[in-house]
Amino acid sequence: MNLLDVVRRSPVPEPWAEGEKIPWHDPGFSQRMLKEHLSQQHDAASRRSHIVERQVRWIDDHVLGGRASRVLDLGCGPGLYTSRLAQLGHECVGIDFAPASIAYARKLAERDGLRCRYIEADLRDAEYGSGYDLVMFLYGELNVFRPAEAKVILRKAHDALGDGGQLLLEPHTYQAVRGLGQAPVFWYSAEEGLFSERPHVCLEESFWDAEQAVATVRYYVVDAGTGAVTRHASSTQAYSEEDYRALLAGTGFVVVEILPSLTGQLEEEQRDFLALVAHKGTVAERGPR
Repeated sequence: MNLLDVVRRSPVPEPWAEGEKIPWHDPGFSQRMLKEHLSQQHDAASRRSHIVERQVRWIDDHVLGGRASRVLDLGCGPGLYTSRLAQLGHECVGIDFAPASIAYARKLAERDGLRCRYIEADLRDAEYGSGYDLVMFLYGELNVFRPAEAKVILRKAHDALGDGGQLLLEPHTYQAVRGLGQAPVFWYSAEEGLFSERPHVCLEESFWDAEQAVATVRYYVVDAGTGAVTRHASSTQAYSEEDYRALLAGTGFVVVEILPSLTGQLEEEQRDFLALVAHKGTVAERGPR
């Protein structure tokens, strides 16, 4: 693309039509994103360590009851939750399609002798295994998938659980996704950054599709040396609490709790998320699929 393509762009993009998400699976992008995951200056990619540690303690105590368990983390990133859960005596599997994050998580597990196994794969296609006590799907990852894809992932998560297994889902609130789609146009310049290791300008614009309840963000990255333009786009589906209950019921789960955060308490810095604890329903509870 070039700047003329930006000028002549479609005024309003269709959700997911211009790209499913920013390129987490690209090796170079993945390596740059890993730095953001591990940063202790912000919570934009992953949460800072003191927050993760507090949330892991709550998961261990409130969700797992302190019992040694088998845990599957969907969209595990660099293993920030799984590594800490393993240190508490749990056996963990993580799945993510960002190569640098998976490589980091594997090295960490090997270095510390943790009972963690990591799989580099797309959640839509990956084999999850079976017999888990808990499946985690955190930090709003559910919302970046189309509703039909989200249902596939949740059904696979349901089938991966053993009898009495639980799902811990941390999705975005409806208000957070709507706010993302209604954000003003924004731009910045950088010598290097997430989208490029070269000097560049990044132009961002957001759109809110009220009918479909989807936020779409476009990113136009302009190389400062050549003027070449690369476009990325990411769409995020909004759900109400009632929508989440219906989505989980339709994929075999029974919602036990809806909480304001992964500590069970209302926390200002986590206000864009909810925590849902659900269990694998019996045939009578979940009805026909």
